[in-house]
Parts: sequence; structure tokens; C-alpha cells
Amino acid sequence: MQTKRTVFPNRVLPYLLVAPQMFITVVFFLWPAGQAFWQSFLHEDAFGFKTSFVWFDNYTKLFADPSYLNSIRVTAIFSVFVALLSLALALALAVTANRMVRSSKIYSTLLIWPYSIAPVIAGILWWFMFNPTIGIMAYAMRGLGINWNHLTDPNDAMVLIVLAATWKQISYNFLFFLAGLQSVPRSLEEAAAIDGAGPAKRFWTIVFPLISPTTFYLMVLNIVYAMFDTFGVIDATTKGGPSKATEILVYKVYFDGFVGLNFGSSAAQSVILMAIVIILTVIQFRWVERRVQY
Repeated sequence: MQTKRTVFPNRVLPYLLVAPQMFITVVFFLWPAGQAFWQSFLHEDAFGFKTSFVWFDNYTKLFADPSYLNSIRVTAIFSVFVALLSLALALALAVTANRMVRSSKIYSTLLIWPYSIAPVIAGILWWFMFNPTIGIMAYAMRGLGINWNHLTDPNDAMVLIVLAATWKQISYNFLFFLAGLQSVPRSLEEAAAIDGAGPAKRFWTIVFPLISPTTFYLMVLNIVYAMFDTFGVIDATTKGGPSKATEILVYKVYFDGFVGLNFGSSAAQSVILMAIVIILTVIQFRWVERRVQY
């Protein structure tokens, strides 16, 4: 069977159609990335009047800095918990919605709403709920004997940003999981049920392998989300505190560059962060994708 190919009579037309996207990619992605890479080899004085080429000094100072090494550790813990929790909870909610006959549309709509909220607003909402002075959740936990205070306790602060970032991402994961579950043929589950397989066994042996491409896609996307898109959540809730306990790499890039005005170090951090994400993505596509069943 031959596949049909689209042939444009005008050879210039395909390039014109692609040009707007290429322009956006170059201006907003490639150009800033190139500037950051070049800036990472420079050092400016305190007043910004003199710039010197320092080669890899910015990179070597970073890996000798305990604060930066702490940010790497915090980022690893934060990213793993956010990715696992958001995927697990979204999958559980999608399975529930897929089995509902009545009110499934209302249920799905309510779960999608958090995705329309900006990360900063999501962070502020969770900050208000867990505020040690006026927060309703902090008040409820005090009634249970739990002295919650994310302003002074590093563990409480980490729990807060993980919950806020997870809550923000669940809706996105839910949409894809629900679409994947609805594409699984019912006949396969019915045949397994006739053979005596229970609901749990049917899910893990039939349904979950069939939605593994969706799971793999969301896993890659959630790691990128945890490392980049959670900046607004952290800035609105903890601002990297207390004592840098929630200062992930992307927030340290902002703090050192726009607050500390150390542009060379900030640029080097952004290059390292980009390299980490690329390496993790390659690892996932090289080894994890082998377990995906298309």
C-alpha cells in the first residue's frame, strides 16, 4: 500500500508556512540560549562597566559552592516527588472518571479547572491555606497536634511546594490519561474478565501497557515541568527558603542573576540546567522508552 505524499506546486510555500515558527524558535529560544552560553564565560564588575573573559571559572566556582550543590539536591528531591505524585494521582482520577457513567463530564470539568490557573496564583492559594497564622489547613493541623510552619521548618516548606506544584499539574496529566484510557478497546478487558482476571490484574496486564506511550510522554513532560515551570509556585510560596531549603536550580538562576546581579554565574547555571534536562530526556528516550509498547 502506497502512502500519499503532499506535493506543493509552489516550492516557496512550505518555507513560508514554517517561517513564523522558525522565527519564534530562533528569537525566543536559540538566541537567548546562545547569549546565556556566551555570558557564562564572562565576568562583570560590580558596576557593569568592565567585562572580562574568564573561560570556565564560573563553572568551576559553581561546583565548589555548597549552596549550588544544595540546589542540585533540592531539585532532585522536588522533581522526583512532583513527577511521581502528579502522575499517580492523575492516573487514579482518570481511571475513576473512565468508569463513571453518570456525571463524568462534571467530574472531568472540575478536575481540569486547576490547569487554567497560573503557577503564581496556585502558589498564593496554597500559601494562604497553609499560612501558620491565618491558614485554614495550618489551623486544622494544629488541632491534630501538628505544629505546621513552612516559614521556619525546611521539611514543611518542601511539602508545601511539592503539594502546590503537584496540584497544578494533575489536571494536565488527567486529560492525557483519560484520553488514553478511553482509547483502550473494551473487548480486551471483557475477554480478560471472562477468563477470570480481576479489575486490578486487568488494569496492570492489559490497560496500563496499552497507555504506556501516554505515560512515557507525561513522564518526560513532568520532569521538565518540575525543573522549569514551577518557578512561579516557589516564588509565591517560599521564595527558596527557609535557609535555601526549597531553592531549586531554576530559582537560583533567577536569584543570582536578577537579585544578586552575578550574571556570569547565573548564565553558567542556566547552561548546566539546560544540559541536565537534555541528558535526562536522552536517558529516558534511550532506556525507558524500550519498555513502552506502541
